[in-house]
Amino acid sequence: MTIMTEKGRRDFCIECRKETEYFLQKKNIVKTIRDKEYTFRITTAVCSECGAEMSIPGLIDKNVQEIDEQYRAAEGLVSVDDIEKLMKIYKIGKAPLSLALGFGEVTLPRYLEGQVPSKEYSDIIRAALASPAYMKRKLMENRDKLSDAAYKKAMGAAESMESLFSVSDKMLRVIAYVFEKLEEVTPLMLQKLLYFIQGIYSALFGRPIFTEDCRAWVHGPVYPEVYDLFRDFKYNPIDDARFALLEGTADALTENEKKVIDLVVNTFGLYGGKVLEKITHNEKPWRDARKGYDDSIPSSELLPKESIMKYYMAVNEKYKIGTTDGLMDYIHDMLAAG
Repeated sequence: MTIMTEKGRRDFCIECRKETEYFLQKKNIVKTIRDKEYTFRITTAVCSECGAEMSIPGLIDKNVQEIDEQYRAAEGLVSVDDIEKLMKIYKIGKAPLSLALGFGEVTLPRYLEGQVPSKEYSDIIRAALASPAYMKRKLMENRDKLSDAAYKKAMGAAESMESLFSVSDKMLRVIAYVFEKLEEVTPLMLQKLLYFIQGIYSALFGRPIFTEDCRAWVHGPVYPEVYDLFRDFKYNPIDDARFALLEGTADALTENEKKVIDLVVNTFGLYGGKVLEKITHNEKPWRDARKGYDDSIPSSELLPKESIMKYYMAVNEKYKIGTTDGLMDYIHDMLAAG
């Protein structure tokens, strides 16, 4: 049982007939919705003196929200937040978006006010949230229901998103999993983590994890497509509504792929982008690709997947990089190399 103490929080207890201190506690309740039983975990306020449940301001609203969120999760239904993200991504209002998806004009406004969507409509909203191509099809199907301004603005956003997310599905899945594990990551740090993931996976399994080519830029290995993806993000990418398109994609990774990403996140992921850049500058693949270039001169020399794999195979023979300890030893030695 989870107990959250609220120091100094007091309210009137009808059992004690006086104002007492209370604490918050989670409990399970069973409710029947549409002839189906659900168990929900909700917050209750408990009197610190007599142990009776208390009714405190805002608790009923909180319970309604908790039940709504858990019900939607249990049934696989989109949330109000999902709909708001869709509006933000495609720069379209709630009524036009409702029409664009093939619903009635007031359908999405009602969902935003708390009405629970049907599974059919929820799946349509989720598909639009996951795929710019799907959203484009819906816009074209319902073109005659939209004003020219709304259509052009939403279509422009969809085409921009389609272009923005032009990297391979596997790369997107890897990025999504890295975000899931680290929560916050800078573009420089992400570039280096992707490079390490590629190297370690190819060394352990004899093939690249994704198809994108790496380039030897001044600040270390870079995947230009990913660089372009992040260049348009003005703040922490994880907080950007457009990254709703990545939700759930990491689930399609294999266990071996997740294992390698976990290894990298739990080792290289402990360091910032500049430290990781230093490590790559001490590695043979980047140094070989940069031969003949002054550090102040930009270059887009290819950093071949084969050279990355060959290098990390040699590293694996010495350090056993399929383990956390082996990778940490390697990182320590590369940082000590100056």
